[in-house]
Amino acid sequence: MGEERKVGIPWLGWTDGECRFCRSGRENLCDGARFTGFDVDGGYAEYTVVDERFCFPLPQDYSDLEAAPLLCAGLIGYRSLRLAGDGERLGLYGFGSSAHIVAQVARHEGRRIFVFTRPGDEAGQGFALELGAVWAGGSDEMPPEELDAAIIFAPVGQLVPLALRALAKGGTVVCAGIRMTDIPAFPYELLWGERVLRSVANLTRQDGEEFLALVPQVPVRPEIEVFPLEQANEALERVRRGEIRGSAVLEVAPG
Repeated sequence: MGEERKVGIPWLGWTDGECRFCRSGRENLCDGARFTGFDVDGGYAEYTVVDERFCFPLPQDYSDLEAAPLLCAGLIGYRSLRLAGDGERLGLYGFGSSAHIVAQVARHEGRRIFVFTRPGDEAGQGFALELGAVWAGGSDEMPPEELDAAIIFAPVGQLVPLALRALAKGGTVVCAGIRMTDIPAFPYELLWGERVLRSVANLTRQDGEEFLALVPQVPVRPEIEVFPLEQANEALERVRRGEIRGSAVLEVAPG
């Protein structure tokens, strides 16, 4: 019997290692990739089998429930932050599971955070300010300063032109979701000035290694609301309605 290790299983469950994407350091784009809970069973199981190459040692001093959001929301948020560049003034559109983790990392890096929520969501805006945002308002508002970068976590295509409008020249808007509603037409002037609009897809193992090494240094402290597995549909519905403060976590095997 080998030594027992505590590891986390991320979204990326397997890649072929042979395609042009894998061979160029872009395994997150592998055409043959398999994803946990989508192509690979085990996302809702008490026990599962995982390819050892695609799991990560978890930082100490984090419970299972605290670590869970790091492996999905945290990792896609971290990749989005890296691809947004190093600008000081960072906008976050949507302030749910990923954004509340990214905000902690970004502040640790010395950035100033501007948060956009659903108009009228005073609770979400207050939460953002508690975590160190310098400004929080509705997604229909303009920030008090131009942004160097913005990450859109909400799956709402209408936010893309709004984020571009808030962006300084040379800035980047990153769309972090797997899916998004249609992006409406917008004038070229919003993109002009060497602004960049890009998406983020999945993660690489390097993302996971870097992020989980950084987590205890910040330290990142996910705020979680725990649901038993039988209440999974209720948890999803509350996420859709924006009623979760931080991250919703399913407890598959209590104790």
